[in-house]
Amino acid sequence: MADHQPAPSVKVENLSYSFPDRTTGLKSVSLSLPSRSRTLLIGANGAGKTTLLRLLSGKRLAPSGTISIGGLDPFKDGLEGVTYLGLEWVLNPIVRTDIGVRELLASVGGNHYPDRKDELVEVLDIDLDWRMHAVSDGERRRVQLAMGLIRPWSILLLDEITVDLDLLSRSNFLAFLKKETLERECTIVYATHILDNLAEWPTHLVHMSMGRVKQWGKVEEMEAQALQGKEASGNSRLGMLVLGWLKEDLKERGPRDNSDGSEGKAYFNPGIGGYGLQKVGF
Repeated sequence: MADHQPAPSVKVENLSYSFPDRTTGLKSVSLSLPSRSRTLLIGANGAGKTTLLRLLSGKRLAPSGTISIGGLDPFKDGLEGVTYLGLEWVLNPIVRTDIGVRELLASVGGNHYPDRKDELVEVLDIDLDWRMHAVSDGERRRVQLAMGLIRPWSILLLDEITVDLDLLSRSNFLAFLKKETLERECTIVYATHILDNLAEWPTHLVHMSMGRVKQWGKVEEMEAQALQGKEASGNSRLGMLVLGWLKEDLKERGPRDNSDGSEGKAYFNPGIGGYGLQKVGF
């Protein structure tokens, strides 16, 4: 975002969204995330996390007045400073061709931001002499993360982009992101199922299920409220909280097969990344 723009808060008010085939992606979503927050977007596959991130990034058109970033409507006032790293980004075929890391980083602004480039190369343990067709999936993902983050951003939207990273790489990467929010006016929303190294990372949580936001708020308040009176286990407080949420969501959704005698029509909704069951009554 330009320097004159407000700090990068994220506000969503009564956002509903349906796909072209009329299946529902989001239902009356509302939340507010302050500047410099690090938010984990939590929910089972198909909960609506990817749809929400794509709407926040401007990759899908949201209804007017439902999304505000830094006090601005991203579709009326522009979307500068917002970086989205999701499935379509990590599947870019160019990173599997016979091309060098130096050339790739230069192509996305590495020469204009040499200090950030050098820091990311160190944090992600990247060899600048790698050829992309000859590296592992984890090494390729580390190069892609560096490419996506070399240019300074104000809002960073991450959708399951650390799945190929080993434990140490993920830990170093998350530490880098935390440092960014402590040193700059920037904000992160991160959808993930992997909770390694995240116990002390988020400032806020957003719990999604079946296209709705069930709850959101500061992480310490949500942990204290949800875990009051429960005995400690081998999981972190965050892990216990999320596991409880997912169990409740599964119970609420119910079995995938029909138990009421009606027929079920299975469909796949690529926008929310999961299967659903549409009941057809008689």
